[in-house]
Amino acid sequence: MLSLGFVSAILPDLTLEEVVAFAGQSGYDCIELMCWPKGKAERRYAGVTHVDVVNLSNDDAHRILDLFGKNGVSISGLGYYPNPLTPDTAESETYTEHIRKVIKAAKALKLGVVNTFIGRDWTKSVDDNWPRFLAVWKPIIQFAEDNGINIGIENCPMLFTKDEWPGGKNLATTPKIWRRMFEDIPNANFGLNYDPSHMIWQHMDYLKPLREFASRLHHIHLKDARIDRDKLDQAGILAHPNEYHTPKLPGMGDVNWGKFFSVLTECGYSGPVCVEVEDRAYESSEQRRKASLVQCHSYLRQFVPKL
Repeated sequence: MLSLGFVSAILPDLTLEEVVAFAGQSGYDCIELMCWPKGKAERRYAGVTHVDVVNLSNDDAHRILDLFGKNGVSISGLGYYPNPLTPDTAESETYTEHIRKVIKAAKALKLGVVNTFIGRDWTKSVDDNWPRFLAVWKPIIQFAEDNGINIGIENCPMLFTKDEWPGGKNLATTPKIWRRMFEDIPNANFGLNYDPSHMIWQHMDYLKPLREFASRLHHIHLKDARIDRDKLDQAGILAHPNEYHTPKLPGMGDVNWGKFFSVLTECGYSGPVCVEVEDRAYESSEQRRKASLVQCHSYLRQFVPKL
């Protein structure tokens, strides 16, 4: 059965204990825990550390698992979303080394999934990025396989700040690119952390990939998106995406969630589905961020009943 959770990045000021207690009290089944290195955030939703994988001991892992067990909540996976293909090679090595630490932490916590980005040199084409993609990611995927961990790549183009435009900071954005990725790195543990909202604002079908890539779905993000057609008519699809597109809570955008869950379950997916809150209308305070998760839980339980 599907397991309804949320991404912990929206509660950056809460301790792990507080996040888990809130999840349990709110009726959620699981949480995707953020595992950024401790330090200053690079962007919105980054820099959140609910598990310090650098200093994680066996005792820490046991304590975390006990904490979740006592609250009746599970961990859907660990999340860390940098740009491993950044043109700065020293920065890239820092990111890839931390991804390995997240993989080790997932194994210590008896988990099956680590979620991240492929990354991209946004000044270059997909083809020009490809040799480096293979050089960086083949060893990471093999390392994850050796440790029994699936890698879920989120399909976000990362085009939301001016320095990311126009190439974006994540290669894995379209079915055409996913096919090429999985052909060149065929390991079964290499797959997707699929988010339908990113297909909405790219004007792409968000249901077809569920069928084609069913065997590669390792984790699901639940986020909605609303396209403002009047603004799109004025700016066009070549404009910066924020000019015509707004991330929203599930049920408040253009995703048909009944159809989404209908196809998802028909495809045989039975893993975690986690709300990712990036709706600015709910970010002004901790109270509103918590309220957004309560609202999402209430709306999504019609599709993901709690047994």
